[in-house]
Amino acid sequence: MRAMTLTAIGRPLVETRSPDPEPGPYEVRLRVLACGVCRTDLHVVDGELPAVRPPVIPGHEIVGRIDALGEGVEELELGQRVGVPWLGHVCGCCAYCRAGRENLCDAPLFTGYTRPGGFATATVADARFVFPLGEEGEDTALAPLLCAGLIGWRSLVRAGNAWRLGLYGFGAAAHIVAQVARWQGRTVYAFTRPGDEAAQGFARTLGAVWAGGSDQAPPAPLDAAILFAPAGDLVPLALAQVRKGGRVVCAGVHMSDIPSFPYSLLWEEREVVSVANLTRRDGDDFLPVARRAGVVTAPVVYPLAAANQALDDLRRGRFQGAAVLVP
Repeated sequence: MRAMTLTAIGRPLVETRSPDPEPGPYEVRLRVLACGVCRTDLHVVDGELPAVRPPVIPGHEIVGRIDALGEGVEELELGQRVGVPWLGHVCGCCAYCRAGRENLCDAPLFTGYTRPGGFATATVADARFVFPLGEEGEDTALAPLLCAGLIGWRSLVRAGNAWRLGLYGFGAAAHIVAQVARWQGRTVYAFTRPGDEAAQGFARTLGAVWAGGSDQAPPAPLDAAILFAPAGDLVPLALAQVRKGGRVVCAGVHMSDIPSFPYSLLWEEREVVSVANLTRRDGDDFLPVARRAGVVTAPVVYPLAAANQALDDLRRGRFQGAAVLVP
């Protein structure tokens, strides 16, 4: 197989070739059809996540077809199209797993981080952590749903019954969440980098009633805000825009340090909460909702060999929507 592999932290990915991996017990091998490029991949490549141990094949928004079944796999079939998300395995026995909070597992494995990912022509996944996708929809359009969509959905749930919803950082996740929120009847306010008129215009096309810079105030107080941009200095800015009893949801797996801020921003029962990883139930809940809501992703397609260009374009905000690699 061919893969774009991280061989040294902070260095460009290198094209590598190796024999196709063989699935072990309860695993499946996939022929990768498409793989989204997520900001978390940047955190892996840059070594911002703990214990990144090259060589690593990034990529955790994988759409593929099963071409080999490991021992014990009974629920999936050869030729079936499936999706592989960030959460790749859990222990099943720690207190969090037993409590139905597998996203907080003490001994998890993550696709494209601590197990091989989808920046490749083939990959192996734990069969218990893949989602059947059916045959409806383009591979490249489905890929962003598997992390940007799933984390966005979990963040939306954490936002509670927030009808005036602010989205900070209008990228891959926000452009999906905005559509779901509008389908639910919520009012969406989009916050972008100051002066980013392209992103603000994109947000308006997806139903945002207002779009402006993160340094601006919306026309009405927010019930909740979701922060997709990994910038800690947005936390006090968002707190200043939520009503009494409102909530700020930090959705990233990594964020820069949050600066100190006056207690008055948090007082009156405002809350700051985080979202960690995802659960299989999130996928079971979200993927049908995405279909019913008619979510349309905006994939920007790159060939697998251009993975470094896709990562750089993501880092610099050169496109709207979501980058997707195709072998």
